[in-house]
Amino acid sequence: MKNVRIVGVPEHFNHPWQMSIEAGDFHQVGIDLEWTSVPEGTGKMCEMLRENQTDLAVILTEGIAKDISQGNPSVIIQKFVESPLYWGIHVAASSNFNAVEDLQGKRVAISRYGSGSQLMAIVHALHMNWDINSLEFVVVNTLEGAIEALTNNEADYFMWDRFMTQPIVDQNIFRRIGICPTPWPCFVIAARKEFYEENKALVKNILKTINQTTKEFKMIPSIDKTISNTFDQKLEDIQEWLKVTKWSQKNFSASEFEKLNQQLINLSINSQALDFEKVIK
Repeated sequence: MKNVRIVGVPEHFNHPWQMSIEAGDFHQVGIDLEWTSVPEGTGKMCEMLRENQTDLAVILTEGIAKDISQGNPSVIIQKFVESPLYWGIHVAASSNFNAVEDLQGKRVAISRYGSGSQLMAIVHALHMNWDINSLEFVVVNTLEGAIEALTNNEADYFMWDRFMTQPIVDQNIFRRIGICPTPWPCFVIAARKEFYEENKALVKNILKTINQTTKEFKMIPSIDKTISNTFDQKLEDIQEWLKVTKWSQKNFSASEFEKLNQQLINLSINSQALDFEKVIK
């Protein structure tokens, strides 16, 4: 039995992994897949890949692409979620901000530098024609940290998946005043390059196993109720999330990756294009 370390955010996107692990699907192909949830998100997972604290990561596309451009010795072995991530733009329920235009020059809560919450704040600022060099970031580490920062007026707004934050909006802790979707597939599976090069057949078996689960995921009886109960979300919100979410079983084609490269450059996330042959496996 080969032990493999994998990390991801504790969100409904990754429920297929939990199901496959609990069902013993990976054990059937000789793999002990050790899942670790990382509530700090993509920035932390990039750090874990760099420091050999994990072998694989289910990670935001823009975050790992930026970190690879800055020297992270990792490769992208597959797209995981093809559909965009719908980033909610949140303020404290008691704040005086009522429209995204009110947020120009305000303090942005982010989980950490290099995280999706930071990169998408830049994407949104560019979309609004704001000066990205004037953005002021406040590191809050986790969603709970963001709640504390906004409530205590230590930061002004916070961007996070609009479905995962829905209960916080329902509880009148956050108000959502806008949504900013990613212009690319939102999650990929990344691997430390050394691990991938030494375990290509094993990686293929991991992907084959999880892909079988994601292909069938929406057809599982009462899966909407299961996710609703697991993540304490309203059933109608999960049903809407399932409608807009599409898992992938393939990697980027050369043309798709070229498009992603250009988008990341245009949005000032990367300064130069990544090499398809070196990054996509």
